[in-house]
Amino acid sequence: MTHFDERAKDWDSDPKKVKRARVVAEAIRKAIPLSTDMTALEYGCGTGLLSFALQADLGQITLADTSQGMLDVLGEKIAAAGVTNMHPVKLDLATDTLPASRFDLTYSLMTLHHIADVNDMLGKFHALLKPNGYLLVADLDKEDGTFHTDGTTDVHLGFESGELQQMVEAAGFGEVRFSTAYEIKKKIGETEKSFPVFLMSARKK
Repeated sequence: MTHFDERAKDWDSDPKKVKRARVVAEAIRKAIPLSTDMTALEYGCGTGLLSFALQADLGQITLADTSQGMLDVLGEKIAAAGVTNMHPVKLDLATDTLPASRFDLTYSLMTLHHIADVNDMLGKFHALLKPNGYLLVADLDKEDGTFHTDGTTDVHLGFESGELQQMVEAAGFGEVRFSTAYEIKKKIGETEKSFPVFLMSARKK
């Protein structure tokens, strides 16, 4: 059981996570033109909150995660909702062979800071996109290490936009844009802290 397997059953019971996915979905709609002709890959999908928020705006969506627990909950949700354009798959792009499919759009929410080799992952996102395909990443701005209060280690402490833009451009993307999509508020000790979540959009050259 991984950390995320253990948390999967209760993941959607946190209204803040549900709201965050809904707000980020709206930011994605504003950032790029979505269409039901587009195929999409969500990487690090968890229980699919973001893809459910985008489901009516897109064509076929592949939802990939490394946590079987999350995918089990996601499968139950898809069956209960009766949607036909969402397809879960267990996939670790850090170690697994790349899928044969190519997508018009790849997106992730609060996933990139959990990935050890960001440059490698950006290269794989690039490879999985069709020409002129879009990459959208929603993740933490650079933070001081206080965001993860649950003992999670082996994470990046958010990202500085200029540094991430250089990495994204080096992976073969252009039209890189950043906006603030959401703010996560957390009680750290006696203080409430705000952690901005950026949305970065880029396009495969």
